[in-house]
Amino acid sequence: MTTHAGHLHARATAGAQSWPLLALTLGLTCAVLLVELVASFWTGSLALLADAAHLLTDAGGLALALFAIWIAHRPPTPAKTYGYYRAEILAALVNALVLLIVAGGILAEAWQRLRAPVPVLAGPMAVVAALGLAVNLVCASLLHRAAAASLNVRAAYLEVLSDALGSVATLIAAGVVLATGWTGADPIASAAIALLIVPRTWTLLRQAVNVLLEGTPPHLELTEIEAAMCAVPGVRRVHDLHVWTLTSGREAMSAHVVVADVRDSERLLADLHALLHARFGIDHTTVQLESEPPAVLQIKAPSA
Repeated sequence: MTTHAGHLHARATAGAQSWPLLALTLGLTCAVLLVELVASFWTGSLALLADAAHLLTDAGGLALALFAIWIAHRPPTPAKTYGYYRAEILAALVNALVLLIVAGGILAEAWQRLRAPVPVLAGPMAVVAALGLAVNLVCASLLHRAAAASLNVRAAYLEVLSDALGSVATLIAAGVVLATGWTGADPIASAAIALLIVPRTWTLLRQAVNVLLEGTPPHLELTEIEAAMCAVPGVRRVHDLHVWTLTSGREAMSAHVVVADVRDSERLLADLHALLHARFGIDHTTVQLESEPPAVLQIKAPSA
């Protein structure tokens, strides 16, 4: 006997609940992006240009996140039986890849600036960097709580947070140029921004790829789930157990469960579904109940 249980469409995903925050963050990010882009050409600051490029990827990532939330709520179809939940994960994957490419470009340009320094207007550079830092901190505070529940929101949060660190680096570089006149501080700050991007982005990329490859969610242990299921009265053993992530906060599971008496299926299935939801947070479960196959009698041929 096989049964399916799930409530994937009963409530909004964590990403959808954060839609207003993402939209507000996108508006603030675009405003600072325009200011920093203009200021980078005016002041000649590579750090400001790097931060503006990073903000551009943030804006693109936030737009992708909002698009993913919209498309994820399209109803399932015979061709897309789970709906469009994976669109959120694809958006996070694109965000991570773009950030890695931008980081590489920043490092290359910083090397060129160190070899051939250019003049920088440190005063306006510091003012714009301080503005960017203030806005980034506001955006980070808006997204902090939702980032723990949604991979897509986490992508936006990490981008905003790295932008805040980039603004700090730009402020420090501006202070060095103002105090010493050494313009090499500007490309060094831009390189520091790039290096701050890479580790967090790499982690995000690995998480997104694990979801797309239907790997076991890192916060769940198959052996622990199997042991808990086997502890349910009437369950003898579990095999062909699979657990994967549909989208952020939505895990799915399928398993074959060998039971003592399939006639007790209603109680067994209810207990298993309650256990998986309450203890492991798995909302969508597919359980096939099986009876233990009868032992095969081995008849030995008489010896000669």
